[in-house]
Amino acid sequence: MTLLEFARGPALQWAAAIFVAGMLWRVVGLLMLRRSHPMSADRRENLAFGGARAVFHRFTLPKVFQKKVMFQYVAGWAWHLGFFIVLFFFKLHINFFSGILGFSWPALPNGVIVFFGSLSAAVLLMLFVRRFTHPVLRYLSTFNDYSSVLITALPFMTGLAAYMHLGLRYETLLALHFLSIALLLVWMPFSKLFHVVTILPSRYILGVKFWRRGVQA
Repeated sequence: MTLLEFARGPALQWAAAIFVAGMLWRVVGLLMLRRSHPMSADRRENLAFGGARAVFHRFTLPKVFQKKVMFQYVAGWAWHLGFFIVLFFFKLHINFFSGILGFSWPALPNGVIVFFGSLSAAVLLMLFVRRFTHPVLRYLSTFNDYSSVLITALPFMTGLAAYMHLGLRYETLLALHFLSIALLLVWMPFSKLFHVVTILPSRYILGVKFWRRGVQA
């Protein structure tokens, strides 16, 4: 078995299995947590509206924080957008998904994919370096923060290297790309990357709690 056969075979299959099992384990654990019941009457009605409002309102940056976190805000949007575009609109990725789903959709030109892939990789590396140089971020950051950024950046870097045939043989670069994806899948359920599942529900719950107290989240 070659490295490429291992990477896109057993490694990716086991990583996918661990990803699914880990995600289910974390979600079930959250659902089983004991929750406190309100001890006071609701100050507002239509709590669902308050929760939904918080979900969408938190996508914007309040003016009071713009000077302090504007870079982090823009950088976050930039690499998340690049991740979405590269993952779902690169021709080879579409072929992979279509083999599972049974249907496909139009792909973007390779030049567009390379641009957004390079942008995402660069932004993630900038955010990684910023954690070392920013005194507050350095104080707050843990191994989970640093490793999550690097593990997220690896598929971009290995994918670009394979596409551009940089350095090693193409088969080796492609194997490293698959292995980086496998690492990301394994790491996601057990790290801060799990926020991909919790971000919207947590915003909704926070919005409901604030709304019933008469506060706009």
